[in-house]
Amino acid sequence: MGKKNILVTWELTEAQRRLLESACPDGELRYVPSGEVTAETLRDTTAVLGNLPPARLKDAPQLEWVQLGSAGANGYCDPGALEERVVLTNASGAYGLAISEHMIGMLLMLQKKLDRYYDNQKRQLWQDEGSVTGIWNSRTLVLGMGNLGTEFAKRMAAMGSHVVGLRRSEKPKPDCFEEQYGMEQLDAELAKADVVALCLPGTGLTAQILDARRIALMKPTAILLNSGRGVLVDNLALARALGEHRLAGAALDVTDPEPLPAGHPLWDAPNTLITPHVSGGYHMKETFELVLSIAAENLSRYSQGLPLKNQVDRSVGY
Repeated sequence: MGKKNILVTWELTEAQRRLLESACPDGELRYVPSGEVTAETLRDTTAVLGNLPPARLKDAPQLEWVQLGSAGANGYCDPGALEERVVLTNASGAYGLAISEHMIGMLLMLQKKLDRYYDNQKRQLWQDEGSVTGIWNSRTLVLGMGNLGTEFAKRMAAMGSHVVGLRRSEKPKPDCFEEQYGMEQLDAELAKADVVALCLPGTGLTAQILDARRIALMKPTAILLNSGRGVLVDNLALARALGEHRLAGAALDVTDPEPLPAGHPLWDAPNTLITPHVSGGYHMKETFELVLSIAAENLSRYSQGLPLKNQVDRSVGY
């Protein structure tokens, strides 16, 4: 096997560098921020750790492997973005902790009307906002049972919700789900759910999986959570449903488009919380520690010529 030249675009501490270097003692690791990477840097690079823009990777003729710091692989799976021989791996498994906690926070804020009470506080208004709902004894529908969906399901189940999961593939049911079905049950399950959580990647198969027809199937008392991708939802239809009080609320960390433009109906939709795609990222230090752990394990496997974990199926995009 030839010499391994690994380009790392993340900003790391000395301890984090030592972790990677110990995983690949026979390789040369070079630490260069993405914006400072040149064609010369890439000329003999065999592996990249970090989300270097796909167009830049064409300058790496010896490239064998790309380890993304994200769970999503948008752009890297486009035709011609990478040579077929290049192995693409993602950081799936690192983001469920942070994103699921964000989802729980937004859900409770809507259920307990905490946003209204916060507005009242700023107005120095002591006012009861009436009845609330809760997680206990609710029915939660989770679309997508990967790391994010499962982490969210664990937390909802622990708080007393009956959790139902939908997935495309046939795999054993995790204990935190009381029921598991294929995606063909989506319409029937939407009509039963008190909470609908979208935890799917954005692909051609999932685009607008929640369209106007399916939004109309949901209970008027239901709350929608989207921390997957904005393209999963017909956002104009969602804004209409919220405006007409055909849904109890929505908590969105992702929208389509992003950034959500000024004047979009979602901004003023009632009982709607919007955060600017911040539930993941590296806002929690534990998230990047998990990303680095995945990268270090794969780097060790790369060094030994073993199959890499978290390989992305480029035909489906995840």
